[in-house]
Amino acid sequence: MVAVADKVVMVTGGRRGLGAALVDELLARGARKVYSTARSAYVDERPEVVTAELEVRSAASVAALAEVAADVDIVFNNAGILLPAPLLTGDFEDVTMTFDVNVFGLLRVARAFAPILAANGGGALVNMHSVLSWLAGSGAYGASKAAAWSVTNSLRFELASQNTQVVGVHAGFIDTEMVSAIDLPKVTPAEVAGRIVDGLEAAATEVLTDDVTIAAKAALSGPVERLTFPTAR
Repeated sequence: MVAVADKVVMVTGGRRGLGAALVDELLARGARKVYSTARSAYVDERPEVVTAELEVRSAASVAALAEVAADVDIVFNNAGILLPAPLLTGDFEDVTMTFDVNVFGLLRVARAFAPILAANGGGALVNMHSVLSWLAGSGAYGASKAAAWSVTNSLRFELASQNTQVVGVHAGFIDTEMVSAIDLPKVTPAEVAGRIVDGLEAAATEVLTDDVTIAAKAALSGPVERLTFPTAR
């Protein structure tokens, strides 16, 4: 179990949306320092927050951050991108960018910070997935989140020997700018952030943050054609 109090934490994509809510939640639970990243520089006046630029598509950018944040105990891989388009007819550059951010970006961060977590006692790696990891009909985004889920499950196995807790988070529709155009019930970023940190502190390997996600995970044992994103039917 990894408690947040007095820990040094990093949240990628911490400037807005769920990332910003995670920063708030971590501070509320007593984190000593929170590195919060964005693709461009920004300011957070709270003394416990250290902002940093990070482009997860760049190995050099990730490595530069790892040099600065060598005191990290917990890493939240939250940065992600949603470029909605069909797999067959969408811009292929958007497909490759989606995988580069949501899968390879996550892995770049994990590879760079795994030695740091080991040196600092093990700590935790928390990776954000989606209910769309399990549902067809969301194009490259869903496919990338399914791949990220598999990456997380393998990382859990590979990092066990260094005592790093690996948590996979699946969420439905969070009331953020990313999914503002989707007309479905949403939960607030603060609610989801609280459930994620609850799961981390309870030694969970997987956190299902809402009823939609719980139902989708339960449906995995049924016919695959039923695993479809509602608006794609």
